[in-house]
Amino acid sequence: MPTDTSKPMKLERYNSYIRKVHSTKLLNASSKFLFRVTLLIALVLILFFTINYPPLSDNTHSGPHRHHRHSFLSTSLFSGSSLVGGAAWEKQVRHSSTPRRVNGFSVLVTGAAGFIGSHCSLALKKRGDGVLGLDNFNDYYDPSLKRARQNLLSKHQIFIVEGDLNDGPLLTKLFDVVPFTHVLHLAAQAGVRYAMQNPQSYVKSNIAGFVNLLEVAKAVNPQPAIVWASSSSVYGLNTENPFSERDRTDRPASLYAATKKAGEEIAHTYNHIYGLSLTGLRFFTVYGPWGRPDMAYFFFTKDILQGKPIDIYRTQDQKAVARDFTYIDDVVKGCLGALDTAEKSTGSGGRKKGPAQLRVYNLGNTSPVPVGRLVSILEGLLNTKAKKHVITLPRNGDVPYTHANVTLAYKDFGYKPTTDLASGLRKFVKWYVNYFGIESKHSKETQHFDESS
Repeated sequence: MPTDTSKPMKLERYNSYIRKVHSTKLLNASSKFLFRVTLLIALVLILFFTINYPPLSDNTHSGPHRHHRHSFLSTSLFSGSSLVGGAAWEKQVRHSSTPRRVNGFSVLVTGAAGFIGSHCSLALKKRGDGVLGLDNFNDYYDPSLKRARQNLLSKHQIFIVEGDLNDGPLLTKLFDVVPFTHVLHLAAQAGVRYAMQNPQSYVKSNIAGFVNLLEVAKAVNPQPAIVWASSSSVYGLNTENPFSERDRTDRPASLYAATKKAGEEIAHTYNHIYGLSLTGLRFFTVYGPWGRPDMAYFFFTKDILQGKPIDIYRTQDQKAVARDFTYIDDVVKGCLGALDTAEKSTGSGGRKKGPAQLRVYNLGNTSPVPVGRLVSILEGLLNTKAKKHVITLPRNGDVPYTHANVTLAYKDFGYKPTTDLASGLRKFVKWYVNYFGIESKHSKETQHFDESS
């Protein structure tokens, strides 16, 4: 009788089935585990890059475009510690931009952590306008000074978005969140001499950044009126005295001057084609509290106090170099006057509907002072004799003198400077010794614009 093998075969098939089931369950469990581990690792990496590689950008009122490290989380996604586009971030942007006075402006101030930008932002906020800042906090000079200005502005409910003018998506997002009535465009690569070391930074900021801002502004509805920082440097090799807006500006003496002149021509183009209202302001050697460390009055003060020699320039024919030093409060009044008299842009959705306002003004003090006189005033205020080193002005882009004719600005919005150099330097020195703790140990972050209050 043949052996019955069906039962062992059935048992073997059953055991094989059980093994497959267990194998499948194990595989599924392993897949789920690997997925969860991968997700956890991804989240940890995102957190790591967010903390250790904050967004750094390359454009502000006063600074070059150094090479910074960027994470894959760009400035289009992050601003400081707030997620751009998130509810909390948008709430900050709207709150800062909302005016408190009837018919108040909503102003985007680029370069808001810079010297002039911070003063103007505070003045606008104090009178009841809404102000939103934009700055990239680059390291052309010590970023801690910019952060201190940011801290001061934040105490007055002014929010600064950390970002770059060349970041189109970020600018577009800002205009999506806030229908700005005005833009005060002060972000730029400043300084004449630095252009010989890093020329590309001037092109990227003063030309490309400006164009990017205008590209975004032309397309929004309503278009904002734009007041922006040109420079007295555009007069270049002009020999007319004092400098008038009618004088030639086609002979720049530095790349910085050339980029600012290019900005004026770009402004004309966007006004002509797209109906943007544009006002350029040619600043003349602005000085005062919270100023820029790369300016002569600032580093003269530092070097005199430290007993270091300072260079006093004379022209090629051994004449005194002179500047039309303009105190910050006077310049702020000029900026606000330009904003107050700026007419609305006439374009809509990138199309011009009619002629639009196009202006340019000098904002100076109208009283050129030899640099030697500046040093003498500082010596008296600091009660310290300077170690002077008189040398011939090198051919690095600096011009021998500047002198502003401000008749047009006075006529159109009542601009009238009232601060002489001695008075202005006294206020600067008072701020300087307090900020750097030379005479007192007051906290840097609690300093106020006493002269602006």
